[in-house]
Amino acid sequence: MKADNNKLLTAMVTYYAGDPARIQHFLKVYGFASLIGGLEGLDPNTQHILETAAIVHDIGIKPAEQAYGRCDGPLQEQLGPKEAEKMLDALGYDPDVTKRVSYLVGHHHTYTNIDGIDYQILVEADFLVNLYEDGLSKENCLHAYTHIFRTAAGQKLCAEMFGSFLHKTAPHS
Repeated sequence: MKADNNKLLTAMVTYYAGDPARIQHFLKVYGFASLIGGLEGLDPNTQHILETAAIVHDIGIKPAEQAYGRCDGPLQEQLGPKEAEKMLDALGYDPDVTKRVSYLVGHHHTYTNIDGIDYQILVEADFLVNLYEDGLSKENCLHAYTHIFRTAAGQKLCAEMFGSFLHKTAPHS
């Protein structure tokens, strides 16, 4: 039996209590990851791993800010896996799920050597949210579209969110 992601969502809301921006962020990444995974037809186990990773992908922010006063991507990748493992273990996640989720948390700001559809979709979902939340330019969106997005569903969502010009200018659409 799979561990309940609703319990994980609730635990993450508690983890980031008083920080609605962080809560909103992981919920949006979770939503996009779930949508892209569903549209791409992931098998149930991979979909579960993806959604679980999306919920906890930024769990390393809090310990990074506490220890270093900053939360850049490398620090999130360094400190996030241990925090994710602690939370997932406490909630009864299968060790194989925890292992893969920990790997994804520890790599979600690394955009080379992406090894798996769950990893690819997590990166795309995080980009969709960050492109909007950070108010990035169309040039930045186009760069992300051409260099990051590989799934048909992710490409379509990116193009529909940030401009139909992406379909006309991106070389692999």
